[in-house]
Amino acid sequence: MEEQKKFMKEAFRLAQEAYEIGEVPVGCAFVYNGEIVSTGRNETNETKNGTRHAELVAIDRLLSPEFTNLYGYEFSVDMFKDTVLYVTVEPCIMCSYALRQLNLVVVVQYWMSLEELPGYPSLGGIMKDEAILLLRKFYIRENSNAPIPKKKSKRVLKTDDISISDTT
Repeated sequence: MEEQKKFMKEAFRLAQEAYEIGEVPVGCAFVYNGEIVSTGRNETNETKNGTRHAELVAIDRLLSPEFTNLYGYEFSVDMFKDTVLYVTVEPCIMCSYALRQLNLVVVVQYWMSLEELPGYPSLGGIMKDEAILLLRKFYIRENSNAPIPKKKSKRVLKTDDISISDTT
């Protein structure tokens, strides 16, 4: 559990980075042989490309020539079967389908187990309250990147139903 939390903290660092630049706060880390080999955060607003979700950004990095230059070997698609994904929010349908095609060992995310989605096992609940709080912080603030920004000055951050542990 401690190792899982360590990898999830890296995903949270990236989610926080996304939050700070106005992206939906989602971050992820791919772990192969106990080592983080790729990370991603949402880049949809930044790139104006709706497919630049954290998981797809990280997959692209894994399969890029830069990965080969950094690690000295090429990451092939069949290596995903020995890879674990740590992500702060359960994957959307687009990312779920992509991940399913890659035959990941486990997807670790915060909210619930995705066992009802065939194709890969998952484990939920790691740092769940921290993930909820980060999303709530994002959704109560104004989003200038929204097609029709809404005034949210009367919204209040709800925290009474979650308990936050030390995430550092």
